[in-house]
Amino acid sequence: MTTRDTIAAATRSVVKVGSTSITHRGRLDPSRLDDLVDALASRRKGGQQVVLVSSGAIAAGIGPLGLKARPRDLATQQAAASVGQLLLVERYAASFARHGLMVGQVLLTADDLHRRGHYRNAVRTLERLLALGVIPIVNENDTVATHEIRFGDNDRLAALVAHLVQAEALVLLSDIDGLYTADPRKDGSELIAQVSSRADLEAVRIGGSGSAVGTGGMATKIDAALIATGAGIPVLLTAASSVADGLMGKGGTFVEPLGRRAASRLFWLRHATAPRGRLVRVAGGVHAVVAKRVSLLPAGITAVSGDFSAGDPVELADEQGIVVARGLVAFDSEDMPALLGKSTRDLPQELRREAVHRDDLIILQ
Repeated sequence: MTTRDTIAAATRSVVKVGSTSITHRGRLDPSRLDDLVDALASRRKGGQQVVLVSSGAIAAGIGPLGLKARPRDLATQQAAASVGQLLLVERYAASFARHGLMVGQVLLTADDLHRRGHYRNAVRTLERLLALGVIPIVNENDTVATHEIRFGDNDRLAALVAHLVQAEALVLLSDIDGLYTADPRKDGSELIAQVSSRADLEAVRIGGSGSAVGTGGMATKIDAALIATGAGIPVLLTAASSVADGLMGKGGTFVEPLGRRAASRLFWLRHATAPRGRLVRVAGGVHAVVAKRVSLLPAGITAVSGDFSAGDPVELADEQGIVVARGLVAFDSEDMPALLGKSTRDLPQELRREAVHRDDLIILQ
């Protein structure tokens, strides 16, 4: 069993903080932000590396723009993020400078992690910043992200970044001190101190979708925790006001690793890609792919949909539409229809290859 000591002992941690924890009435709260920075700086001075995933760009831009609440339309959200992101990073830089530490800004969109080349570039940038002693501050690039290419919340982004930098711990901070059996404001609700299996979460009743200035909520934190722990990374959920104790593994809800650390390529396929098309096989062929882990040949494909290029992620489904796998396709979508149902020997030499190689395939069910 993995213990809370792993949080305190982690040589590299990812810490995520939500909008409500560092803002107040549409403006950054200097005292809250400084308290967070003091705890992270103390850990950094102890020789442990930290990557901070910080929400708050849109929230920080609400007040300066004279808005009364978080905007709902995308254009105004992007405008608020443009103003707020500058204020956010400036404030972090000044606060960390009190400890003689430098920060670097890393803005990502989901598309940056969906595309393998961009994913590798993100890895190299973060690794180099850490090697130089810089504290990376990661946020979703809300100024350019559209609804179609958003992570949806920074909790999921934090889980992906934790695997991306091979962190040994993920700490998710919010205005709630952990996971409760029900709404913590209701009588009878109890703090869940430790999660050792998915079954521990079955009785939890989760409601709400976050604050008036944020996009997350406890549901997104559980999803993020399952992504991270499924890849072997322990997670602690706690309140931002208790960050110092949280970094020592104290308080909050500790989620044990529920799986082994996955290979980067397979983790990327499962969690950091969005399918750009679909390949359909008859039920028997789907079973073979799942049970025997064989490659997907053009001869076994009965239908194709979507607009994709060779190397893009696509999903594999049976004739009832049940998706069972995801993989990197070896052909462009415009070339696929002419290949369907044909054996490899009947294809031109330059097209004699798997539609999806088994090494580029991840089973989802």
